[in-house]
Amino acid sequence: MSWRDRFGEEVTCVRCLEVRDTSDVDRLLWCRSCLLTARRRATRRGWVVGISGALLLVLWIWWAVRPTDLVWGGWAATVVAAAWIGARAAREVFFGVERVLNRRAAEAVPPAIPDA
Repeated sequence: MSWRDRFGEEVTCVRCLEVRDTSDVDRLLWCRSCLLTARRRATRRGWVVGISGALLLVLWIWWAVRPTDLVWGGWAATVVAAAWIGARAAREVFFGVERVLNRRAAEAVPPAIPDA
């Protein structure tokens, strides 16, 4: 028995509040477009964190380590790797937090209630 068996043919996405086919949502009832929007949002936030961390690393290298002219390529590769790894880690954290909190999206429009 699958979780989809408990629902009918259509289910409401908990993020955008649109009625979708059951095959178009995941187990947390998020549709594909909401998942893509959340991933894009997490990616942008992740890059902000990754680049900020890399800039802090550059400042630390410049003032605390005081590198010589010998290994600039190694320091540059370290900073680029720190930015990339930091962005990836932060992206996963932001996406995970958004999924765990499972709040409705700010851009969601509740469906109109038909007059009875």
